[in-house]
Amino acid sequence: MKRIILGLAIIALLLTTTLQLASAAGPEWVTVNPGDTLFSIASRYGVTVELLMRANNLPNANFLYAGQRLLIPDPLMQFPNQPAPNVPAPAVQNVTQAQPAASSVFYTVRPGDTLAAIAARHGVSVAAIAQANNLTNWNFVWYGQRLRIPGATMPAPQPAAPPPAQNVALSPAPANAPTEGKWIDINVSAQTITAYEGTVPLKSVRVSTGVARTPTVLGTYKIYRKHALMRMTGGTPGIDYYDLPNVPWSMFFYKGYAIHGTYWHNNFGRPMSHGCVNLTKEDAKWFYDWTPVGTTVISHR
Repeated sequence: MKRIILGLAIIALLLTTTLQLASAAGPEWVTVNPGDTLFSIASRYGVTVELLMRANNLPNANFLYAGQRLLIPDPLMQFPNQPAPNVPAPAVQNVTQAQPAASSVFYTVRPGDTLAAIAARHGVSVAAIAQANNLTNWNFVWYGQRLRIPGATMPAPQPAAPPPAQNVALSPAPANAPTEGKWIDINVSAQTITAYEGTVPLKSVRVSTGVARTPTVLGTYKIYRKHALMRMTGGTPGIDYYDLPNVPWSMFFYKGYAIHGTYWHNNFGRPMSHGCVNLTKEDAKWFYDWTPVGTTVISHR
C-alpha cells in the first residue's frame, strides 16, 4: 500500500513539473496556412488577437497571407502600447547612463513603395527589414502595412500620396466597338480603360492588367455581377497565394475576372495582377457608379 501511495505521489510531482515547464515555455514562430485567420491562430495558441497584432506589427487584423511567419508571444512579453505587468519595480541604483544604441523606427507603406526602395530610403538592407518583420516574400508589401526599420536613427519623411489618375491619351477603339449605349474598352497594350457612350469617350485612365503568367482574358464580355466590397483569394499556396479583404468596387465580366479598385499597389500603367483589371479606388468607384449590369466590355491588345 505504501508503494502505491509513493508511486502516486511521484506521478503527481512529475505532472506538476511538466505543467510548470509548459507554462514557462517561451515564444514560438508559426507559419500561416491557407484559411487561417488571426482569430483562429490566437484561439489555437491561447493568446489575444491584440497581443498577436502588437507582437508582429500588424496594422490590419483581417489581413494574413499563406506562408507568413507570426510570433506567438509569451503573455508577459512587452510590446509598444502594452501595459506592463503588475510587478515590483527594482530599486534605483546609482549607475552610469549608457549611450542609447541606434533604435528602430516604424514606417507605413505608401502606394508605389517596394521593400528595396524603403530599405534604400532608410539606409538599411532589405534583409534586415525582412528579418525584423518576419517577411517571407521580399517582393510583396502592401499599402498601409507598418514595418519596423531596424538600425535607423530617425524616420524618413513619408512620400506624398500621388494624385488620382487623370484622363490619358485615347487609344484607337477596337474595330467591333459598339456605336450606341454604354460600353467599356480595356486596352491591354496601352494599359488603359475607357468608358464610352456610343462613340463618345467619357473617361480614360491607366490600369494594371494581368502579368505574363496570369494574363487578362481578351474578347467581348458583359458585366454580370457587381460588389461594392468583397474579399478576394486565389493563386497557389507558397508561391503567389493572396487573400485580400475589402476589395472595393468590383465588377465581374468573365468568370473570376473583374474590374476593381486596388489598395495594395500604385503601379498603374504596367501589368501587376492575376488577370483582373486594377484601378485606383477613386477611378474604380467612378466606373462602378457609371456601369450597369449587362454593360459590354471589350478587352483587346
